[in-house]
Amino acid sequence: MNRNVLRGDIWWLDWSPGRGSEQTGRRPAVVVQTDVANRHLTYPNTIIVAVSRKARLLSFHVRVAPTETNGLRDVSYVKCEQMLTISKERLLSRLGRLGDDDLRRVDAALRLVLGI
Repeated sequence: MNRNVLRGDIWWLDWSPGRGSEQTGRRPAVVVQTDVANRHLTYPNTIIVAVSRKARLLSFHVRVAPTETNGLRDVSYVKCEQMLTISKERLLSRLGRLGDDDLRRVDAALRLVLGI
């Protein structure tokens, strides 16, 4: 399956089955993998991070306000420590796209959580 997946897109994702404290069910996620890798015809996976309406006061939980562009209905949090490589088959439908400022803040949080 080769979906048109772009870095910064927010997709509804089938997280199940989860293990332990992992996300489960149908929830949004942000694609963080580079577009070069997303477009590669023989690579069926992408890298995502979880989006949730609940957060803790952690520097790697990025608060995102709802907009027409991102498609979120409520204030949400990109949980940069909940990163996962998934098959694009788990992507159900595109919800929207992060704005440039939100994506820059996600980038900074990813660098923080990964120590790079």
